[in-house]
Amino acid sequence: MAGHSQFKNIMYRKGAQDAKRAKVFTKIIRELTTSARINPDMESNPRLRQAIIAARAANMPKDTMERAIKRGAGGEDNTDYVEVRYEGYGPGGVAVIVEALTDNRNRTAGEVRAAFTKFGGNLGETNSVSFMFDRIGVIRYLKDKVNYDALFETALEAGAQHIESTEQSHEVECSLEDFASVRDALMAKFGDPESAELIWKPQTMASVDEDKASSLMKLLDVLEDNDDVQSVFENADIPEEVMEKLASGK
Repeated sequence: MAGHSQFKNIMYRKGAQDAKRAKVFTKIIRELTTSARINPDMESNPRLRQAIIAARAANMPKDTMERAIKRGAGGEDNTDYVEVRYEGYGPGGVAVIVEALTDNRNRTAGEVRAAFTKFGGNLGETNSVSFMFDRIGVIRYLKDKVNYDALFETALEAGAQHIESTEQSHEVECSLEDFASVRDALMAKFGDPESAELIWKPQTMASVDEDKASSLMKLLDVLEDNDDVQSVFENADIPEEVMEKLASGK
């Protein structure tokens, strides 16, 4: 959204996602298990560490988290999950990137394609829209938990590129290559962040009117409701009053 954090759209959508806590847990458990199968040591496995941060941020019970890691580390869950990325255009020409972790590529591709088609979008080929985004790391701390100046100094020394403050949080951006080192430096000083993730940050935004925004949000909801889908990113520039109206269901 122009003049606002690129996470604003995500935050509005997150309200609906919070009501689907069980689904959120399912996605995180899948990532914990898959990451632990690679290496169950959090200190030497950045992907597992990232999954644990997500689990804590979602208030996942510790025993649930530990069971998922143990299942992956011990080979009890032998489901072969693969990472897949889908790209396309949603209503209003909005570029959309969908990241999935699936044990059945054909099923997931079919469901993602059906969602795009139903809501007036088009699924494209890999790299059809990702060139309009930058792959970066983002570590987010709540404002009432961390002092901006202290965070800025530590982040800068660790190699961060940019810090943006919203109404509720400070968001530290860094390159893909520096993500693990910046995240670990911040965690060593300030503890667990609200979130730490790799995102696709749009280079340019696509203006969307209220009619197209409604269809777009429905598409994003369906995609995020899919158990195989881990993350969804887009470059929609939607007026804040429209987002609030859509979020309230009016």
